[in-house]
Amino acid sequence: MKCNITSSKLQFPSNRTEYDTGSQCSTLFDFYFTKENKHCAMDSHDFTYWGRRMIDFITHYLQNIHKYSVVPNVEPGYLRHLLPDQPPEQPELWADIFDDVEKYILPGLCHWQHPRFHAYFPAANSMPSIMADMLSTALGCNGFSWAASPAITELEILMCDWIGKLLVLPEMFLHSSGIGGGVIQSSASDCILISMLAARHQAVERYKHLFEETNLSDSKIAVLSRLVAYTSKLAHSAVEKASILSFVKLRHLEVDEDFSLQGETLQNAIKEDKALGLIPFYVCATLGTTSCCSFDHLKSIGKVCRENSIWLHIDGSYAGNAFICPEFRHYLDGVEDAWSFNINPNKWMLVGYDCSLMWVRSTKALTECMVVDPIYLQYEHAVKAVDFRHWGIPLSRRFRALKLWFVIRIYGASGLRKYIRTFSETPVNIIPSFECEWILSTEFYEDPLEFSSRNHS
Repeated sequence: MKCNITSSKLQFPSNRTEYDTGSQCSTLFDFYFTKENKHCAMDSHDFTYWGRRMIDFITHYLQNIHKYSVVPNVEPGYLRHLLPDQPPEQPELWADIFDDVEKYILPGLCHWQHPRFHAYFPAANSMPSIMADMLSTALGCNGFSWAASPAITELEILMCDWIGKLLVLPEMFLHSSGIGGGVIQSSASDCILISMLAARHQAVERYKHLFEETNLSDSKIAVLSRLVAYTSKLAHSAVEKASILSFVKLRHLEVDEDFSLQGETLQNAIKEDKALGLIPFYVCATLGTTSCCSFDHLKSIGKVCRENSIWLHIDGSYAGNAFICPEFRHYLDGVEDAWSFNINPNKWMLVGYDCSLMWVRSTKALTECMVVDPIYLQYEHAVKAVDFRHWGIPLSRRFRALKLWFVIRIYGASGLRKYIRTFSETPVNIIPSFECEWILSTEFYEDPLEFSSRNHS
């Protein structure tokens, strides 16, 4: 296939079955992909040929994934006995690499896209998402600042607003409001940690004046030692890990008969801790707990947080994608009292990992504790541009918005809703009815909800 360069745009012929990588479009490409240039032992012809083979390999794998055993039959360290101890000194053939993937790698995988995979959480992927990741890797750009790659930043802004509008988030959570906005993080754990760090900074600045007369040399340390966060006994372990990394206390609160955390329970805990001289500063409410997909009572929790000036974060990583369907949106009622909120499109929105969306009601509240601005990262338009390096811990950032853009455009909002409804309307019975009574009566059966609650007691 030959491409003609006109006004810096590649114009492709309508017949896309041809793959002639002619010299007209290979100047920059072949600089990096020639055997004479030591960057890589592939030229553009090799890349085209083996790239097509890779597409065929992926397609064949996904079409035949049901033939694999869901869980691999291997022991820890299995791969060390199959691959060499030392890296190869000389280049190897792509054909051999493909063979080794099939012989050694696939048998050691837990096949998350398998139709009988029911472990952990949903991890739906799609062809548009795969293609976006291919393109993102090929572009090889880094989006830590607007100047580093303007399109990466601006598409991420738009995609966060797109999803925010599908979720019917309050205007303040959108970039278009000029107040808050969204960002793509690598995981829900990152979202929770970052929100807790921002809440901690906010609390330290708010209360440090109360301890200026103490014997402690730093009033900020005095505040930090008294901070306490709250979450449900059924909340994800990421909340506990965030509290450890943030050096703050965490209380796991009891849930009601519906496995939901209520505002009254939270209020009582806050009252107890204030009497002990502690400073409540953060609450993580969960919409769709990992153990049983229960929903904390957001409205009553939000009211308590608002009245006590506490940062409320909503973890919707498990079920939050469903809120793009109007019939499920009521679970998010009360979000207006939250300071931050996250969902995981890489679980239920046909977007491959990693892609966790986080929204904040105040950009300033999030970034105040994150800004480090060395001179070598400064640029002309920094004052009016968004730099997502200030919205999280890493500096380097992948072009993750690309797969959201591809997936949303290919499926449309209606297609995504249809996909979610397909699962929500399909009854799931893991245990066949004729076996259910027998299994439940044995000593080996344990209620997962009871186990999860006991594990946090």
